[in-house]
Amino acid sequence: MNMSTEFDVVVIGAGPGGYVAAIRASQLGLKTAIVERENLGGICLNWGCIPTKALLKSGEIFEQLSHLDSYGLSVEKPAFDFNKIIERSRGVAKTMSGGIAYLMKKHKIEVIEGEARLDKGVPAPKVVVALKAGGSRTIQAKNVILASGARARNIPAIGAVSDGDKVWTYRDALVPKTMPKSLVVIGSGAIGIEFASFYRALGAEVTVVEAVDRIMPVEDAEVSKAAQKAFEKRGIKFRIGAKVTMIDKTATGVSVSVEVAGKAEQLTAEKCIVAIGIVPNTEGTEAVGLNLDRGHVVTGKHGETNVPGLFAIGDVAGAPWLAHKASHEGIHTAEFIAGFKSPNVHSPIPGCTYANPQVASVGYTEAGAKAAGIEVKAGRFPFKVNGKAVAAGETEGFIKTVFDAKTGALIGAHMIGHEVTEMIQGFVTAITLEATEEDIFGIVYAHPTMSEAMHEAALDSYGRVLHT
Repeated sequence: MNMSTEFDVVVIGAGPGGYVAAIRASQLGLKTAIVERENLGGICLNWGCIPTKALLKSGEIFEQLSHLDSYGLSVEKPAFDFNKIIERSRGVAKTMSGGIAYLMKKHKIEVIEGEARLDKGVPAPKVVVALKAGGSRTIQAKNVILASGARARNIPAIGAVSDGDKVWTYRDALVPKTMPKSLVVIGSGAIGIEFASFYRALGAEVTVVEAVDRIMPVEDAEVSKAAQKAFEKRGIKFRIGAKVTMIDKTATGVSVSVEVAGKAEQLTAEKCIVAIGIVPNTEGTEAVGLNLDRGHVVTGKHGETNVPGLFAIGDVAGAPWLAHKASHEGIHTAEFIAGFKSPNVHSPIPGCTYANPQVASVGYTEAGAKAAGIEVKAGRFPFKVNGKAVAAGETEGFIKTVFDAKTGALIGAHMIGHEVTEMIQGFVTAITLEATEEDIFGIVYAHPTMSEAMHEAALDSYGRVLHT
């Protein structure tokens, strides 16, 4: 067993929170190491954000082939090679993971391959690594950043446990052996909806089960309603307000028992995707006595925990469980360790769902703002009267803005439509910079662009909309 004390920072987990924290620490002159038990890039690059977008792009293009005639184009017998679609997705993930390896080398960050656990130490916990190559290594660093992420939640009591065959989590859904003819997706959050969108685009019969009274419940109610209508138009079925009571495996697939308004129903399919939340990866921390809240590490505003010298960021530290939130926390925590005073630690965090159509949002929903006692002004603008959207044949959806009526501050924005995940950042920037309605009114938006709808939605909030 080797003992190393030369590191200023050791990061556990090389996902988008951990590897970004490591890079920023190294940039600030801190000697840094990172421990990863699987692949550099973590779940996001290897089994989440990136490979799913590759699948969704394939699905989007295939879906477009069905209405090429509206553009004056035609193609004979559209078809797809499912194995090639999956291979492309895995290749994208491999490329991105390799890019992280390059960044670690560039920034002189030592990568330690193995599984870490924490033991008591001073000035920070010791990091004990069971090395992939065999043996172990113990590191006594000045600071430790726990960025161990989370994994898919299973519920054994109702049979919601992945077997890699008939019951899937997101990892199984990324690498299926064959294209399923039918699926039941449990959960209508971003993960569930994205897989539903992808598999439906390729022709699978898809039913989404959601326990509450609307799909995508974290989104603004108007967006949720529009999203359900758009997905149903594409053939996705929904069972809303449905409680899953059991998932049974059958000779031909699965039988999902649900209860809707007190009545029992049976849903059958070849496969079932379980997308009902996550479980933080805190195993291996027991020896240091971390404070946990419902499994997540309790942290202060700089990522600090109750254990001296130990910080936690990303999914393991709680919602929202988003890669960009983890990266933001990683940068802030590294800068705090280096003695910097970082601004915008509580910057607004956008949420994006990359289905077809896409959904994006930031800040308060209209209902959430009212529940918080804020008097609001809300406006909307549909893409169907936006020139670029009409020219592109992408008229589905709208943009909604929410302002504080007393101060004029933009406090929320919500979108559904083509590539809105690329537009939401404009409103994220505006909220971060505490922009008011007058600030946004004075911005010149290029014409023709779909982003002009952002301007019009803001104008509509104050009765000044121009093109409706």
